[in-house]
Amino acid sequence: MPNDFRFGVSLRATGSQAQIADAARRAEDLGFDVLNVPDHLGAPAPFPTLTAVAAATSTLRIGTFVLNAGFYKPALLARDATALRDLSDGRFDLGLGAGYVQEEFEAAELPFPSARARIDYLRHTIDHLREHAPDIPILVAGNGDRLLTVAAQTADIIGLTGGDGVTDGNSDPLAERISFLRNAAGDRFDELELNIAITAMPAPGSEMPILNVPRHFLPGLSDEELLRHPGVLSGSVSAIADRIRGLRENYGITYIIVQIAHAETFGKVIAELR
Repeated sequence: MPNDFRFGVSLRATGSQAQIADAARRAEDLGFDVLNVPDHLGAPAPFPTLTAVAAATSTLRIGTFVLNAGFYKPALLARDATALRDLSDGRFDLGLGAGYVQEEFEAAELPFPSARARIDYLRHTIDHLREHAPDIPILVAGNGDRLLTVAAQTADIIGLTGGDGVTDGNSDPLAERISFLRNAAGDRFDELELNIAITAMPAPGSEMPILNVPRHFLPGLSDEELLRHPGVLSGSVSAIADRIRGLRENYGITYIIVQIAHAETFGKVIAELR
């Protein structure tokens, strides 16, 4: 399993080419390794946005975190992915998921298949990409058994959510998911890069995170439980750096993604970790 950290930032706001270029260069200056764009209606269009990022930077990798596979036909996705690989001089990581927002499928005038069918289609898409774009690293993000099995068998990078529960001294949902992943991956496991996306961390001048995002995705957890979740960071810069070290030492997680709103604060964490 890789030992070196990688740090990513997720760009969710639309903007002009100049604004996107400025944000990308700032991320590069702060020490981030990857700039990611999500795939939701109302968010930036991933491929043109990432093309602008690649043109504005020289070392920053670019990625999707994550494309909704159900929005794409495999051959057309392979065409766009290989074009972006070439335009970025090979700096592109392709992140994929099965899609989960029914309203977005409906807005795109696409059927919303069952979870099983969406995951089967994700596997079909990955198989096509492995044949037609084998040199593009693939990240698959998710939490359930079937999706993590596909990820374990096909991906280079696994995006973990931290589990649906929280470490309380008696259970460790993240460790359980990684154990499941290890069993599903078999001999591939040691070659995988493990990732987690941070959904909340303190704003500048504070040590307490705003919990709106994790509360939305984990409504059954109390604020105290959310603060213990692996995807939530709190405390000083030094305390957060220690927490990130713990993710590597205890779970083998080395690739951390934060939101663009947290880039400045997390840049200080990156400086402490390197």
